[in-house]
Amino acid sequence: MLGAGRWTVLSRVVLPLITPGLFGGGIVVLVWSFTELGTPLMLGYDRATPVQIFSGLNELSANPVPFALVAIMLAIASALYLIARRVFLRRHQTLLAKSSVRLSPTLLRGWQALSALSLPALVVVLAILPHIAVVLIAFSQVWYATIMPTGATLAHLADALAHPAVVPGVVNSLRYAAGATVLCLLLGAFLAWVVVRWRPVGWQAFDVLAMLPLAVPGVVMAFGFFIFCQALRIYHLDALYAVLDPVGDPTLLLIIAYAIRRLPHVVRASAAGLAQVPHAYEEAAASLGAGMAYRLRRITLPLISGSLLAGGLLAFCYSMLEVSDSLILAQKQEYFPITKVLFELVTILGPGPSMACALALWAMLFLASILWLASAALGKGASAMFSD
Repeated sequence: MLGAGRWTVLSRVVLPLITPGLFGGGIVVLVWSFTELGTPLMLGYDRATPVQIFSGLNELSANPVPFALVAIMLAIASALYLIARRVFLRRHQTLLAKSSVRLSPTLLRGWQALSALSLPALVVVLAILPHIAVVLIAFSQVWYATIMPTGATLAHLADALAHPAVVPGVVNSLRYAAGATVLCLLLGAFLAWVVVRWRPVGWQAFDVLAMLPLAVPGVVMAFGFFIFCQALRIYHLDALYAVLDPVGDPTLLLIIAYAIRRLPHVVRASAAGLAQVPHAYEEAAASLGAGMAYRLRRITLPLISGSLLAGGLLAFCYSMLEVSDSLILAQKQEYFPITKVLFELVTILGPGPSMACALALWAMLFLASILWLASAALGKGASAMFSD
């Protein structure tokens, strides 16, 4: 309004206002990239800290290096998380402010439209390249020293399902993910209610602790669970160790690990749903004699069901694809989840990588069907469901 050009508005107004969000998002990308286990492990790059921790699990009693690496990773991740939280919270109120001015969109044509679409198109292409490669490898019959496959086949899709470890792995992942989702929904809804509705003394600590798994790297948490189980055995807590034994039956341990990793998604989704529900509804029901359980069952839960479903779907899908906990905590083949079965298939010489890509394609189709069924049940698209 005062005559500033677009570049001036961008550099002097927009970018300073969104800097905390950009910084926070960059910190998340940095921490997750720094602690990523699956990608360097699948590519055979063993000079990465998470891979070195994973490789040192079998010699923990004689080699203290994995402990030191875990401590270093945790210290770096915690420091970055605290910095991001401090910077973001300092500008949080500014970011939440909404302008009352409604700007009409500008219709771009020609080279302006092409230049505006080029960067998003490049990001989308780079994001889907790995998926395209997985699909091509799953269907390729011969792909050696050529840009594209020279033959196509459906044999890998059939062989992936026929492998003796695949169906049990899928069933195991469904059990682990379903149990983790139920646990996440129970804990997440309660924590959201404490933070949004109850707010007792020290409620901020509950909020911070619920979001802490986002800051702690997955490989560090998985390593911590593994060492915790070893400590139970050392201190002769045999009853508890038998329930959480990663070498024996790690079902309960994996459910707890998956749930803790995905708890922040459910907490934030539930808190957003509760924040949109007027408290006056519950107060009106209470004034008419409705108890807390009745208000929760007839008013609160139906009104936030969409948020709970979105958070539960995120928890379920991420649990199905969890890498660090699966690779470290599942020690016996009969209890392998789908991600560890994929890792084992890749190590098979010859058709192993093709079967692994075929299984990954089946997994993507399965998760896509879950999202479609959920959106169809709610009568809205998947993007609208998660935005709500």
